[in-house]
Amino acid sequence: MSARHETLQDNLFTGKIGAEYDFLRLMCPNHALLAKRLGETVAAWKPDAPLKGFEIGCGTGVSTLPLLAACDNLTLTAVDAAPAMLDQARENLADYVKAGRVDFKQADALDALKALPNDSVDVVASNYAIHNFPDDYRSRALAEIHRVLKPGGLFVNGDRYAMDDRAAHLLDTQETVRRWFKLFREIDRLDLLEDWVVHFYSDESPDHVMYFTPSIEKLKALGFTVTVAYREGVDTLVKAVKA
Repeated sequence: MSARHETLQDNLFTGKIGAEYDFLRLMCPNHALLAKRLGETVAAWKPDAPLKGFEIGCGTGVSTLPLLAACDNLTLTAVDAAPAMLDQARENLADYVKAGRVDFKQADALDALKALPNDSVDVVASNYAIHNFPDDYRSRALAEIHRVLKPGGLFVNGDRYAMDDRAAHLLDTQETVRRWFKLFREIDRLDLLEDWVVHFYSDESPDHVMYFTPSIEKLKALGFTVTVAYREGVDTLVKAVKA
């Protein structure tokens, strides 16, 4: 990871956002919904075969928990770059850690993927993490995901995929910020709102924003068969199977 990206990620997730990440449940109800659907998707995919999984940007375990709860046949390596969030994940999922179902690791996503052998993972999952990456970094990460998956392996991503219609996307972004101001005023946490708005500006910057159609086409070009399992506004669940 570049020094620039490393610094950016530190700014976003090692401060108040990382320490109080569960506020995202209030800010984006679809975050929890897609985490649940992530687990359901993997559970329905190969319900009887032992599965080795890799989760990108596990955060506090919001999506790790439904993955493990829905899939008794799944063991996970879950990575995140923010120590404060990993500490919460280990506490929240202590029983799964003790049972050997999940190993939480502090790591850069791309570096962790590069360390995996070819064709070695059944499932790669992520929820609202990959949109945080700059476009060039994201392209390299997606290529690595394809490399490490076994033939027929599944990449499932719940995330913000920006609307192709730029005007419609701008309106959605404006409405999101308005909703956040109302919410954080009600709970008297404008201090936390400031950090989230700064983060949101980063997500919407030209080298970060993840437009829907180009993103789907990029996955297909890598050799994935792609299905869009859910989409409401920008919140989207994408299933991609390696040929």
